Amino acid sequence: MLKLTVSERTFHFKVPAGTSRGVYTTRHSWMVTATDDDDPGAVGVGECAPLPQLSCDDLPDYGDVLREMCRMVERKGKIDHGVLLPYPSMRFGLETALLRQQAASDIIFDTPFTRGEVGIPINGLVWMGDYDEMLERMEEKMEKGFRCVKLKIGAIDFESEIDLMRRVRQRFSPESIQLRLDANGAFSPGEAMGKLQRLAAFGIHSIEQPIRQGQWKEMADLCANSPIPIALDEEMIGVNIPLMKEELLDTIKPAFIILKPSLHGGMAGTSEWIDMAEKRGIGSWMTSALESNVGLSAIAQLAAHIYGCPVPMPQGLGTGQLFTDNVDAPLEVVGDELRYIAR
Repeated sequence: MLKLTVSERTFHFKVPAGTSRGVYTTRHSWMVTATDDDDPGAVGVGECAPLPQLSCDDLPDYGDVLREMCRMVERKGKIDHGVLLPYPSMRFGLETALLRQQAASDIIFDTPFTRGEVGIPINGLVWMGDYDEMLERMEEKMEKGFRCVKLKIGAIDFESEIDLMRRVRQRFSPESIQLRLDANGAFSPGEAMGKLQRLAAFGIHSIEQPIRQGQWKEMADLCANSPIPIALDEEMIGVNIPLMKEELLDTIKPAFIILKPSLHGGMAGTSEWIDMAEKRGIGSWMTSALESNVGLSAIAQLAAHIYGCPVPMPQGLGTGQLFTDNVDAPLEVVGDELRYIAR
């Protein structure tokens, strides 16, 4: 008989992680452990980690709701994806736990990545900070050999951010370093186009969520006219029904969508988003939502499974070294790749 147990854990950032919504110093997760009386040696662990004030299932009674979802899965012996639509982080953790329990292994998908044959290209992530901090972090990523760097903007004044990118481009061409920007909705609709036009001078690959989510008409206008390809992230949070997903993509017509399974419907929901995007000529990549290595490993495996190996585009999966007290996992960043250390 399937049994699911829930435990809680708080992880601590090595360096405070700055976003336009504030600064993270800790990360709280609920771990779901799956066992079965018929196979007591097979244990699977999944991570449920909603982001405060961002996830659609960031609930004050999250633990109680999660335990009720676990009891429902125990009774049915499987996940009821319809019931779990409003709870993407719970769906992701339960999917991961059950798949690992069934495999009796951390390995969910057998791919060249999990066999240790190839790595997944990742972007280097530069958190928000003051000018000197961000410049130092940029230089550190470039010195480590990252060919794609994601820069979170919107926390310091715009002219300083422009100067930061100018400094980067004085040393590295767009051909040698791909620059991705993440505005986290920091621009107002009225100022966004002017700022995008100025940023375009630096050969920017893409910019995530230049304005806050929920402004479909304004975002559609930006996507149609921006000199920089626009990627959606927060815009898709809470959009869990297939017809709503199609309406969003057909209305806004972004260049890219960025998938975080904990925010965007778990593994099943993420796969659905990618399939819909591909049919519309919209690109995509995956990133973590600051999970521990438990969740990060599952996302990396999903990326290798869906996109194939070698994974064609850098993914946002370089977050395994963020915490002082992370869970041990067979993951290692080598240069600008995430590698699974086959055992």
